[in-house]
Amino acid sequence: MSLPPDRLNRFARHIVLPELGGAGQVALAGAHVAIVGLGGIGSPALQYLAAAGIGTLTLIDRDVVDASNLQRQTIYREADVGRSKAELAGAWVSRFDHALKVRVQTGSVAADSAAQYLEGADLVLDGCDNFATRLIVSDTCVALGIPLTSAAIGRFQGQVANFAGHLPGQACYRCFVGDAFDAEDCDTCAEDGVLGAMAGMIGAFAAMQAIRVLLQGKAALGDPQWGQLHLFEGLVPSLRTMRIAKDPECRACSR
Repeated sequence: MSLPPDRLNRFARHIVLPELGGAGQVALAGAHVAIVGLGGIGSPALQYLAAAGIGTLTLIDRDVVDASNLQRQTIYREADVGRSKAELAGAWVSRFDHALKVRVQTGSVAADSAAQYLEGADLVLDGCDNFATRLIVSDTCVALGIPLTSAAIGRFQGQVANFAGHLPGQACYRCFVGDAFDAEDCDTCAEDGVLGAMAGMIGAFAAMQAIRVLLQGKAALGDPQWGQLHLFEGLVPSLRTMRIAKDPECRACSR
């Protein structure tokens, strides 16, 4: 696969990076990323993945735009309130770069539907807002052999990690949070608040971590950093990293 002249010009600032180069850009153009949740994390992540030239994007979200989303979900407008986030996000991609393929899914990610939504992706980026869905996504990624970039935010904090529970010795997201969580246990942005710029910061960093996975074996930037949880504190600010160990009793990746 090679890039035509107009694409070479568009991604010139990537191609001149020794850590990425032409081979890396070609790899991104051939990649397929599924994004679960087009909200505070998914919106900025989508913008930077599309800007990076990810060739195929599957966009999954069952919700519609609410006025309270506009403080941090910057691909939507006032006129979009009440409309499908996934459909609007797909339209945004088409306007932004006509060469990208986009697939829109407006259904719920459930145990009986996740595989059909995620199958065929090279990577899944999960930015949804509840543990039940996150665990379904993670378990499905393990079953399908797909790497997972997981990102979450709350108030002034954020966290991002790449998981590969399908690989020997590597933890999955369930190894991190365990089995105790369900949708009713989650704190919400409506209750606790969230700084809009923090959502942008974490979403953009999640996009960068996803790019690391996609470039593994293709460019020097391709270090997936499996199981390294990056914790951001926005008030200080500060960043620390902790390693998530594989749980030998995990019912998803240690069976």
